[in-house]
Amino acid sequence: MKLIKLDAIDSTNDFLKGISATQELENYTVVTAENQTKGKGQMGAVWNSEKSKNLIMSVFVKDLLVNSDEIYKLNIATALAVIEVLKTFSIKNLSIKWPNDIMSDNFKLAGILIENSFKSDGSITTIIGIGLNVNQTDFDNLPKASSMAVVANATFDKDELVVLIVERLKVNFELLSTNPDVLWKSYLDLLFKKGIPMAFSIANQKPFMGIIKGVSNRGKLVLLLENDRIEEYGIKEIQMLY
Repeated sequence: MKLIKLDAIDSTNDFLKGISATQELENYTVVTAENQTKGKGQMGAVWNSEKSKNLIMSVFVKDLLVNSDEIYKLNIATALAVIEVLKTFSIKNLSIKWPNDIMSDNFKLAGILIENSFKSDGSITTIIGIGLNVNQTDFDNLPKASSMAVVANATFDKDELVVLIVERLKVNFELLSTNPDVLWKSYLDLLFKKGIPMAFSIANQKPFMGIIKGVSNRGKLVLLLENDRIEEYGIKEIQMLY
């Protein structure tokens, strides 16, 4: 694994995209930053992080996907990799809030943003961005956020976490080609609030109740509604109110 450490950058994902466009990168090239000024999350959300306290990393992966139908499997493999590493540090009550926020109880510990580039030769390259709250303890303006330090009442080595996460990514990506059903089952078993009546919202509509039943192969959230209908929703279509 090639590791590039930066002090400050607008976005580690954007940095990796930029250098991958001009040079041939080694598979599993990793970029980390102590501070990120324009961190991104799903649907354009901003990822805020206290300088030097948290893990901000992006991983370049190539020759992994064969076609676009497999894209959501990357979310599954990545989310599970982070979960599996956190478990080794006794972080409690872990779950995955669809599509790929990592939770401890009702608090968010990590977010994942995966961006794919489709080349003219048919190949697909992937950049996996992971923001993990590690040693930050002040979340006054982020009531739904927490960190490894808060949950475990300890401090952690961010460099060690980088190595462990990449190692687990490699294992899970191998499983994608050999036994993806194992990853799917683990992911579905860990879904945040699965099987519990929850409020959801859709733009310009009143909130409604639904029960998470699972996630489709295309990555859509599968809900059982009050009228006993099963509906599927994409990432930009629905928000859980919790």
